[in-house]
Amino acid sequence: MSPDVKAFFDDATNTISYVVRDPAGSACAVIDSVLDFDYSSGRTDTKSADEIIAYIKAEGLDVQWLLESHVHADHLSAAPYIQQELGGKIGIGEKIRVVQDTFGKVFNEGTEFQRDGSQFDRLFEEGDSFHIGQLRGDVLHTPGHTPACLTYVIGDAAFVGDTIFMPDFGTARCDFPGGSSEKLYESIQKILALPDETRIFVGHDYKAPGRDDYAWESTVGEQKAKNVHVGAGKSRDEFVEMRDTRDAKLGMPKLIIPSLQVNMRAGQMPPADDQGDVFLKVPVNKI
Repeated sequence: MSPDVKAFFDDATNTISYVVRDPAGSACAVIDSVLDFDYSSGRTDTKSADEIIAYIKAEGLDVQWLLESHVHADHLSAAPYIQQELGGKIGIGEKIRVVQDTFGKVFNEGTEFQRDGSQFDRLFEEGDSFHIGQLRGDVLHTPGHTPACLTYVIGDAAFVGDTIFMPDFGTARCDFPGGSSEKLYESIQKILALPDETRIFVGHDYKAPGRDDYAWESTVGEQKAKNVHVGAGKSRDEFVEMRDTRDAKLGMPKLIIPSLQVNMRAGQMPPADDQGDVFLKVPVNKI
C-alpha cells in the first residue's frame, strides 16, 4: 500500500515532521515531531506541534503511533504533548538504552534516571513490524549517525530520519558519541537495497547549493544514482574518508544540550525540583 504523507517543515531547525495516514481509513502516525524551544530564554512553545494537531483534527484522523527515528540532537520532541492531546504510542529503537547510558553519564543524571528505555511505549528492533490501520510498517536498524537510528518502511515509503538527506546534500554526520561512518555506510546500503521506486522521506533539508527550495522526498533509485556522498557506486573507503574529514570541521548543533536531555526521556523535561521548577544542565567540555 501507498500511505498518504503530509509533511510539516520547521524553519528554526530545518526538521521535517510527517503525518503518515492509512489511505483506507483514519489511522495515522506522527514521525519526528518538534517542540519549539528558544535557548536564549529557556522557553518552550507548541506552535509547530499545534499545526500538526490542527491538521489531524481537521482530517478526523486517529493517532496510533508517535515515532522517533532517533534521539535528535537538533530539536526537542513534541511526542508527549501530542500524545496528551491525541493519544498514540511513542516508539523508538531499542538501542535508546545505549544512548541513555552514554548521555546519562555526560549529564550526570544519577541513579534516578532510568536507562532501560522505559520512558517509551515501544522499543523497536531490526525486523519488528507494526500497523497503522491496514498499513504495515517494518523496522530497519540503521545506526551510524547515532546507535539508535531507525528507518521506518511503511508501505512504499521509507522514513530515514538523519541517515541520508536529499541526493544533492548527501548524508548525516557521524561524530556524535556512538556514531560511526562505517556503520552509516552499511545502514545506507540497507536502505538502498529497497525497491528503486520506494519513496524516501528525509528528516532534514538545508537546501544544497544551487537549489532554491526546500525538499524532502526522493526515491531509492534517485539516491542510488545521484546521492553526492554514496551514489553512483562510491566505495566504503571513499565514503568513510569523506565523512570523517567533513565531520571533523563541523560545529555542534545549537540545541544539542537541551535536545539530548529531553529526547532521551521520550520528550519529557527533567524532573522538577521541590518548587516545581525545571532545569537543564550544561556540561562543560564534555561534548
